[in-house]
Amino acid sequence: MTDTPDRDERHLARMLRKKAVIDERIANSPNECGLLLVLTGNGKGKSSSAFGMLARSMGHGMQCGVVQFIKGRNSTGEELFFRRFPEQVRFHVMGEGFTWETQDRQRDIAAAEAAWSVSRELLRDPSIGLVVLDELNIALKHGYLDLDQVLSDLQARPPMQHVVVTGRGAKPEMIELADTVTEMGVIKHAFQAGIKAQKGVEL
Repeated sequence: MTDTPDRDERHLARMLRKKAVIDERIANSPNECGLLLVLTGNGKGKSSSAFGMLARSMGHGMQCGVVQFIKGRNSTGEELFFRRFPEQVRFHVMGEGFTWETQDRQRDIAAAEAAWSVSRELLRDPSIGLVVLDELNIALKHGYLDLDQVLSDLQARPPMQHVVVTGRGAKPEMIELADTVTEMGVIKHAFQAGIKAQKGVEL
């Protein structure tokens, strides 16, 4: 498409209108509070997004906590990386592995309950600015934890503490409680073409 002065002028006019709208929205949103963010859906990137927010929070000097439900049998790149900063991140891998691997519901329930006990400690600590509850949605989906208790503990956390919950199949009640919800969908995935999970991308 050919650039013309007229096109540049129309672009400028659109951007000026857009800036006015956005500036007004920012001016009308002065409040700050701890947010509950839910990352769900069948697409790739839920945990990756959560750990991106963890890195961002650390960059701002915040104390953080991580509890990984389900995952746990093999070390991941994020675990190996964030464990380098024990003075800033409390990293807890509490799962027994993916449910199709463990094939033991009672063991999975016990692991989830232990993980929630650790999560509750983090959620009660006002010095922690961000808590990542990785794959909590899966534990709730399979009924490993009491949903009402989880929601109650989330609501009772310190007022400025942010929490990120990941995992497929988020419960409607979790979505209702959340401030921000993102559902990640699948358009195309390498695994469908017979390509295994690889370090730096999935692991």
